[in-house]
Amino acid sequence: MQRSHTRYLPRTWHAGATPMRGFTAIELMVVVAIMAVLAALAAPSFTPLMEGWRVRQATEALQSTIFYARSEAIKRGGNVAIQKLPNNTGGCTTATTNQDWDCGWFVCADTNGNGACDTGEPELRRYESPGNVEVSRTGGGASIELNRWGLVNGAWLGFSLVPLNKPTTNAAARGVCMSLGGRVRIIPPAAIPCTGST
Repeated sequence: MQRSHTRYLPRTWHAGATPMRGFTAIELMVVVAIMAVLAALAAPSFTPLMEGWRVRQATEALQSTIFYARSEAIKRGGNVAIQKLPNNTGGCTTATTNQDWDCGWFVCADTNGNGACDTGEPELRRYESPGNVEVSRTGGGASIELNRWGLVNGAWLGFSLVPLNKPTTNAAARGVCMSLGGRVRIIPPAAIPCTGST
């Protein structure tokens, strides 16, 4: 019995079939140029959105930090402090005074009871602020001491947070306030600055 050998030939294009082809370099360059122009036109409209997002992020982090510090102070019977991070932390260079908290802040166990976070005292939580946000303490200095009731010892607590080089009337601006009774809330630009009764 003889076997028949079938030859398999590669498929070839038939006449009239369209060959596959990609984009030419010129077509790709035109598309990239159009996208660049559209991005350049859209960028300014995203600026307020980005500013608002950064301020909101820092505002919520500050409010969360205050709540956390209060709960720790109540749990530990006081001896808890919130303190600004020093200027030049993480590349931040705008926190030059005690009222400028632009670089961020941290919570510590104030073991020696002096109302500040000293070297060697346990750091409980830390937050480095996003860039391009000015965080200014309305009253007081570089540290906040919390007593055993979770309330501020000394000046009432108030902060204003605004996009870099913008006034507190800017739509993205926010304030974080803590009343004498311990109520913490976020306020809009029209209510900035905080007052002791806020």
